[in-house]
Amino acid sequence: MRSLPAKPGAERAKFRPDRIVDFTPEAATTLLPFLIDKLSDRKRTTVKEMLKHNQVAVNGTPVTLHSTPIGPGDRVSVNFTREFQVFHHPRVKLVYEDDHIIVINKGYGLLSVGTERVKADSAYSIVKDYLKRKDPRNKVFIVHRLDQHTSGLMVLAKSIEAKEALQHNWNNMVLSRKYLAVVEGVMEPAEGEIRSYLAETSQLEVYSTDDHKAGKLAVTRYRTLRSRNGYTMLEVELDTGRKNQIRVHMSDQGHPITGDKKYGAKSSPIHRMALHAQTLRFVHPIDRTDMNFSTQVPPAFAKLVK
Repeated sequence: MRSLPAKPGAERAKFRPDRIVDFTPEAATTLLPFLIDKLSDRKRTTVKEMLKHNQVAVNGTPVTLHSTPIGPGDRVSVNFTREFQVFHHPRVKLVYEDDHIIVINKGYGLLSVGTERVKADSAYSIVKDYLKRKDPRNKVFIVHRLDQHTSGLMVLAKSIEAKEALQHNWNNMVLSRKYLAVVEGVMEPAEGEIRSYLAETSQLEVYSTDDHKAGKLAVTRYRTLRSRNGYTMLEVELDTGRKNQIRVHMSDQGHPITGDKKYGAKSSPIHRMALHAQTLRFVHPIDRTDMNFSTQVPPAFAKLVK
């Protein structure tokens, strides 16, 4: 049976790979005159249009300002195929990206990855959409997760090699994971270590047990940063990465995380759970360099103990 020809205009356009050329200034100058000199085969108006439409990047960041200062050591990239994609989203911030990994700052209330009921609105789907706009062949993989109501740093893999390296060696490759938590009351002692075995009920609620056969060992270390107004801000570091680990361990101490009603919080002054993944340090899965990222204290957390 012969297939009917596609309607005019309905054929899917073949994807054209980006043609990107890099230039390095030999002396301090500004962007527009540098581009006009390097792209001497193109009209001045054409070069301006390329700038206007995000086809020029300096050190990996798209720029449009003619007077952008550049100098030796800078990398000026020109995309002759299309505009460089600029990541914009109200609930996710792009922290770092290369050919193999992407690091984001996830907003609170956002799922790390979709569920059966919620598939579209997740950190994974937002990053996937961004990468697919750059190149439909791009892929992205989840290698770890944050709770829906925990904000902060996440790393995702962009290649199979990076995914497998991170997933199979996560505990060895992650050098440090630090969180900020604001808990109810004053922690005593001011710093310490919490150890228990964590198990989960059929209602998906995690709890501590002394039975090593019933749960998995969880180790949480904390230190007090500041106590005010009946709240304490803690720096929390994980030796293990169990589900709801910090939330359960703080509740076990009688100091649940502010806003965490599931685990016993009585107050929610900032209308969210006050838990933020502030620092993420790991070995790059491909080139083995030390990758160290940190975010600022969320302003709402600071106000609680001001």
